[in-house]
Amino acid sequence: MVTQSAIRSHHIATHRYVPATSLPISAEKVASILSAEWELFSKTTKASGAENARASRTMPLGVPSSFQHWNPYPISIASASGAYMTDVDGRQLLDLSMGFGAMLAGHLNPIVIEEVQAQLKQGMLFVTPSPTSTDAAELICKRFGIDQVRFTNSGTEATMYALRVARAATGKSAIVKIEGGYHGSYDPLVVSTKPPLDKAGDEENPTPYVDPTLAPGEVFVVPFNNADALERIFEQHADKLAAFIVEPVLENIAIVLPDAGYLERVRELCDKYKIVLIFDEVKTGLTAGAHGAATRLGVKPDLITLAKSIGGGLPLAAFGGKKHFMDFVTNGKMPHFGTFNANPLAMAGVRAMERICSDRALEVAEEFNMQALTRIGDIIDEYQLPAHTVGFGVKGCVTWSTTPVRNYRDYKATDFGVAEAHWLFAINRGIMTPPGLDEQWLISLAHGQAEIDKLVEEFRDFAKTLRS
Repeated sequence: MVTQSAIRSHHIATHRYVPATSLPISAEKVASILSAEWELFSKTTKASGAENARASRTMPLGVPSSFQHWNPYPISIASASGAYMTDVDGRQLLDLSMGFGAMLAGHLNPIVIEEVQAQLKQGMLFVTPSPTSTDAAELICKRFGIDQVRFTNSGTEATMYALRVARAATGKSAIVKIEGGYHGSYDPLVVSTKPPLDKAGDEENPTPYVDPTLAPGEVFVVPFNNADALERIFEQHADKLAAFIVEPVLENIAIVLPDAGYLERVRELCDKYKIVLIFDEVKTGLTAGAHGAATRLGVKPDLITLAKSIGGGLPLAAFGGKKHFMDFVTNGKMPHFGTFNANPLAMAGVRAMERICSDRALEVAEEFNMQALTRIGDIIDEYQLPAHTVGFGVKGCVTWSTTPVRNYRDYKATDFGVAEAHWLFAINRGIMTPPGLDEQWLISLAHGQAEIDKLVEEFRDFAKTLRS
């Protein structure tokens, strides 16, 4: 009863399960659940409400990063350990967000603590070359199969500098990105990040949507999984295009898998038109497997960006790739600066993740993830829910649609009302997922069978509530 099933092999581990039949869920039922759940949320999170009110006096929205905010207020966390967090109301929450992958090793992983404590005895910041950065660079290059790397402090910095490298290498400035794709907050890369459909134009030839506060330069937008649309843009504008930047698996709109052959065709087109191919692996990275999504999927980009999972929870990102392109950092045509670049504490995080993230350790986490996806798929079947499951590596999600999501327009057609109800239902029952309705859970190395059982049983309870 599966229209598209899991694919498991040495090279690829993706999952998509779409039940053959489903029954609709009424808008009235969803509204009723949301009303009850928001009432319960307000009763059980009063300290978070008070904390947000206090924080709002000194921080816009009362949060350090705008995505962390939701109405009426977000959960405020007091501490975390392993797979769990404790909020200011004293509730223990199973963390299935795990910092979008930054906490892949788990909260307060003892090996991360050991490496950081050892580094603290040697120094916190040198602002000069050090064996600590050389060691980390060698580890990253070997793990991800790249020639050279430079460290930064955030994913936004990494994608910004990768784009600047491509522009320096080609002498051109225009770029192509995916409609709905997110690559940090550098102006060119925020174009058409989840654009309003009434301003996004034709599905096959999207109109770039530019926020009036941006100064992005010339940016072209194409749908994911549509190599023909990409080739049309390349044919028309190759003389001014520097780069095509893409997540090999989209993880800004739940999880959108590449069609068979899509990334291979992208590689061919970039070679044909001499356009730099950048894989944004800020969110995939080690969550895709021990050597990243590019290796897992068998397509090698020219440049790659990394963050989150590579630092063990410390602020760290990187950009790198083929030496031919990184030579433009060497020759000064794309100078790269940063006081905190490759700071020793972040390098300790790289050393820790090298010790923690063996192939087998990540395989075990992935097996737990696939177990959760399979069991939740069975529940979707049992209750004939209009949903399907998608997974890649140690990440998974339930997408509230009866058909596979292949691009941004498909994503916009999913049922966000049920998605919100499920997200809030989980929070009220001690499971924390990212605040966006378009994110995914993450099974870290700190999660085990008990945590998988909790995730699955919470979904069963939600299914029962939907059908009650």
